[in-house]
Amino acid sequence: MSRLNPLRRGGAAALSVEELGARADALSDALDAGGARLERAQASRAGDVVDKVRERTALVGGHTVVALAGATGSGKSSLFNALVGAEVARAGMRRPTTSTPTAAVWGSESAGELLDWLSVGTRHEVDATDTTLDGLVLVDLPDFDSRESANREEATRVLELVDVFVWVTDPQKYADAVLHDDYVAVLREYGAVTVVVLNQVDRLPAGGQQQIAEDLVRLLERDGLDRHEVIGTSTVTGVGLDELRARLHDAVEHSDAARHRLGADLRSAAEGLGSSVADVEPGVPGRTRDELVDALARSAGVPTVVDAVARDFRMESWARTGWPFTRWVRAFRPAPLRRLRLDRQADGAPDITEHDVRAVLGRSSIPPPAPAARAAVDLASRRIGTAAGEGLPTRWADAVADAARPESHDLADELDQAVMRTSLRGRKPLWWPIFGLLQVLLALTAVAGLVWLVVIALAGWLQLPDIPTVDVGPFATPFLLLVGGLLGGLLLAAISRWLGRIGARKRGSVVDKRLRRAIGEVADERVIEPVEQVLADHARARAGIQRALG
Repeated sequence: MSRLNPLRRGGAAALSVEELGARADALSDALDAGGARLERAQASRAGDVVDKVRERTALVGGHTVVALAGATGSGKSSLFNALVGAEVARAGMRRPTTSTPTAAVWGSESAGELLDWLSVGTRHEVDATDTTLDGLVLVDLPDFDSRESANREEATRVLELVDVFVWVTDPQKYADAVLHDDYVAVLREYGAVTVVVLNQVDRLPAGGQQQIAEDLVRLLERDGLDRHEVIGTSTVTGVGLDELRARLHDAVEHSDAARHRLGADLRSAAEGLGSSVADVEPGVPGRTRDELVDALARSAGVPTVVDAVARDFRMESWARTGWPFTRWVRAFRPAPLRRLRLDRQADGAPDITEHDVRAVLGRSSIPPPAPAARAAVDLASRRIGTAAGEGLPTRWADAVADAARPESHDLADELDQAVMRTSLRGRKPLWWPIFGLLQVLLALTAVAGLVWLVVIALAGWLQLPDIPTVDVGPFATPFLLLVGGLLGGLLLAAISRWLGRIGARKRGSVVDKRLRRAIGEVADERVIEPVEQVLADHARARAGIQRALG
């Protein structure tokens, strides 16, 4: 049988207390970030591990806690008494023999706080002249296959807290499925703090110990514990007790078994959470955001508003620069923006009127979105949720999808308010006052010519002296003034109409960009940012798990 040290030091070194704290904080941060999106059982275990690491590292003292764990009849209580050198644990034929943990403490340093944390009430101070085991706290656990469920639960509870496991088995139960499947295989990550003892070897015939030990090593390798020696012991003959004491001395001397155990706990907990996060960090594709903004713009009635802005610009342009003799007709036409309750001053501030106060604080009169527009918003939101959640575990993907679907009623209100907050006007074109002044001058010219002609006609009818005029070719000056004023006004009105259409298109384009920018802010606040927050939580949880893994 090979001589391999179960508490082997050739692997990774034990983590420092500072590193354990840092990894525990990282795992705690991962749990906070992941929340309900992490697998519940694994997250609960990870939370327990974080608490355990913080509590264990906060305890003062250099004790190493070793637990003797075994099945009923394996003789672990007798082995415990043999190591202690006194009848401390009850051993006998009645089952279950051990119902509560019993602890033996070597050395003068008090282990009361540690045993209180372990909730071990039965304690024994070992009075030994040999100081090689000073600092050892040896715990005899209840049988892990006890018929009493409370005993099994107590054994499992203490096993979660100790630093070193000593699995005690016997020739009859060394292949027991409970030992291998429920304990050794589950704790295979803790090979550096595991000792396997084959007790009661005095009952075996010559050569039997070697055969059973080799078979047990094979089973341990199947469980995941590679290159582990099996120590054969007997409390009757004393075989193997010195070797077991040497292994315990090794654990106490190095004083790092607790940190080995805690590091393994953190790695195991982090690995358990590994399936709850993805291997990649997805994001929100820009194209899906653009699709969402387009859909929200249609739902908010942006095309209707832009058309109203263009028509309002044209109407105001014609009212300011059109033919003066027909401007009054346009006063009877309703203003497009006023019909939508979107008429405001050029600087974006509300007019001081009751109507405009209602327009700012209430809702607009933009027609509600058509079913097709609402469906487009829902489809665009779903595409964002699908694209951003691609590759994530189901719970994270569902969280992303939920974040991408805001309440439709609240969203409609925010879109309407975004439209109402957006300035829909701009600077007055410089050509408006120029053309307006020219139209007034041309109108006055036409009126002057008309009055002149009327005066000439009245003078002729009344047989008054002729009113002198200046002729230009065959045309008299009054006639030229009248016709020139009318034709000039009509021509200038036509040019104004053409320029008004161009200006309306430009104003509509500017307002469309403003509205889409405002709609984009709503999209970011109500859809993109919640989705990105879920993705940020995923990245934070993933980073915390990776940090805990080291």
